[in-house]
Amino acid sequence: MTDDGLFVPLHEGNLALVPLTEAHREALRAACAADQDIWQVYPFNYLGADFDPQFDRLIAGGIQRRCYAILADDALVGMTAWIDQGQPGWSIEIGNSYIVPALRGTGFNRRVKQVLLDHAFACGLERVVFKVDQRNARSQAAVLKLGATREGLLRAERVTWTGHVRDTVIFSLLRLEWANGTPS
Repeated sequence: MTDDGLFVPLHEGNLALVPLTEAHREALRAACAADQDIWQVYPFNYLGADFDPQFDRLIAGGIQRRCYAILADDALVGMTAWIDQGQPGWSIEIGNSYIVPALRGTGFNRRVKQVLLDHAFACGLERVVFKVDQRNARSQAAVLKLGATREGLLRAERVTWTGHVRDTVIFSLLRLEWANGTPS
């Protein structure tokens, strides 16, 4: 099993997910700067002097992390990625997700995740995973609204850029669950 065909441009209406490239650097820098506080609950910082090394890591991601620029009406409004998780061709993580504050609470994030989930399962994957900082209640609620199951807590799973020892909540969604009806 492989993840061949997974990392391709995806479109739905005015929403586009395109592989992140150097051409997106300044637009993503501006998008990330739109929320100065959110980075406290992310494993990495995308502000100030930390932005360029993080961006370089994203575009050099290779097979382990394949990052998209999220576009709305051709304007860059965030990022998301496929992250290796489990057996290739069977399980993948959707992560490294950020959407500008102006689009939060509008249903836009749900559209992004629906496009990704539809594509992952159409490519033959059986399982999609989401990992969320335990402090990030908004992201946990969004994942649950997709119909994902909270599997548990990975205690002291990593140290974030702030030095915080992060507990990570892990969620999953299986192909059969998604096929049997996307929750509204």
